[in-house]
Amino acid sequence: MKDISNVALAALTSLHAGGKAKNLIELEPGDNLASVIAGAGKPLQVLGYGTNILVSDKGLPGTVILDRVGRIELLGSGKIRADSGANWDELVQTAIKNNLWGLEFTSGIPGGVGAAIAGGIAAYGHKVEDSLIEATILNTKNGSLISWPKDKLGFGYRSSSLQKPENGHLIVLDATFSLSSSSQGELQYESALKTAQEMGLEPDSLANRRKIILQTRRRAGSLLQDTTVGPWTAGSFFKNPMVGEAEIRKIIDHEETNTTREMLLRQNVIHGGSRARVSAAHVLLAAGFHRGQTWDQVRLHPDHILKIENLGKAAASDIYKVVQLIISTVKEKLGIDLEPEVRFIGEF
Repeated sequence: MKDISNVALAALTSLHAGGKAKNLIELEPGDNLASVIAGAGKPLQVLGYGTNILVSDKGLPGTVILDRVGRIELLGSGKIRADSGANWDELVQTAIKNNLWGLEFTSGIPGGVGAAIAGGIAAYGHKVEDSLIEATILNTKNGSLISWPKDKLGFGYRSSSLQKPENGHLIVLDATFSLSSSSQGELQYESALKTAQEMGLEPDSLANRRKIILQTRRRAGSLLQDTTVGPWTAGSFFKNPMVGEAEIRKIIDHEETNTTREMLLRQNVIHGGSRARVSAAHVLLAAGFHRGQTWDQVRLHPDHILKIENLGKAAASDIYKVVQLIISTVKEKLGIDLEPEVRFIGEF
């Protein structure tokens, strides 16, 4: 492992904003995360690939552990075990190479396995909980290890019980998944089906499904772009909210494509589990925000309004102010509580 002082955290996050870590420990292959945590100074923050966070300009005190390494092991009978620091998309590719179905619709999601568990990731009809058997959890208060079956992880829409404030001392060390030798469901999401048609691909093989999903994500601006000059983003910034039945039509009528109302309602169910969980993009449009709207160095993506961009020189506080403006405006105009999907780390 590498132990470094006063490390700029901006370059370690996809938004390229934030202050310094007083002390950073970068894990290397073969390092044991639990042992490193046991010997690290407090307060403690474990950082993965930095793709779904905004770090305070004030930086982080104590110790930051950078966890971007980990094993992915085939256990037989369709089971795969992965360390928390393993790259999620590498896990997906490992499953596909071994003809195992159940993760392919999550192709291209950036970040680590641990973050995927804690965040309850889902995409195009696949949820992490669908294939998860259990996760090994470290209690950083007493050093104990606990095996949590997926039912105990309390998965919900883009959430798990690990996100609760009272569970901040719990860290995912590894996770075990059970996959299938055959398809476990059809591709139903309209944008992906349209992409498949335009690519001339049938979503009937793992290889084709991955190609379709990656292209769909590329068109939606959802593939992580590793650029040195910006703009930078953390992906979709807000969770899709639940609204009352009377509000659904008012919100989805702000769709600017030729997608029909029935198709949108079906997508709400596929993507969020309920027709009343409407797209946060439609909510922003209904509240009066527009694609490409700019506040100095902070911008709403010109095509994908949910992606808040750092154009190159935005501070974390600049991004945070825009987020709070959006939340307060949506509440004032629509009465909807908009919840960030991106986590704020440090003091804002």
